[in-house]
Amino acid sequence: MDSLSYKTVSANKATVNKEWVIVDANSKVLGRLASEVAKIIRGKNKPNFTPHVDCGDNVIVINAEGVRLTGKKWTDKVYVSHTGYPGGQRKTTPRQLKDKSSTLLVERAVRGMLPKNRLGRALFKNLYVYEGAEHPHTAQQPKEIKL
Repeated sequence: MDSLSYKTVSANKATVNKEWVIVDANSKVLGRLASEVAKIIRGKNKPNFTPHVDCGDNVIVINAEGVRLTGKKWTDKVYVSHTGYPGGQRKTTPRQLKDKSSTLLVERAVRGMLPKNRLGRALFKNLYVYEGAEHPHTAQQPKEIKL
C-alpha cells in the first residue's frame, strides 16, 4: 500500500493560492450573502482549507445599497454596542446604519461570521465593499461569482 497517498497536506502562507472574486449584492438577502462571502474569505470553498491559515480569496462586494432584509428587520432588528463608559450602551437599527453608509451593513454581517481572533481580524481586511457598481480593483482582474 502506498502510504504517501494518505498524507494530509496543510496549506501555509507560501503555498496558498489567493485570488480576487467579485460578488454582486443587488437584491440579495443580507444574511445569506454574508455567510457565502465569509466562507469565501475564510477559504472553506477550497480543497486545501486549513483552519489556522489565511487561505481564502479577496472578495469585492458591489451594489451594497441594494441588499435586502426580510420581514420587519429594517426597523425591529437592533445592533447594540457599548462605548466602555457607564451608561454608554448605544442601539442602532439597520435603517439608521444604511442611512449612514450602506457598506456598514454588509461589513458588520460578514465580520460577525468570521473568527473572533487575530486571524479573523486579518481575514476581514480581505473584504472590500462598495455601494455602487464601480470599484478600483480592475487591475486585479477579479472573477465574478454568482451566489
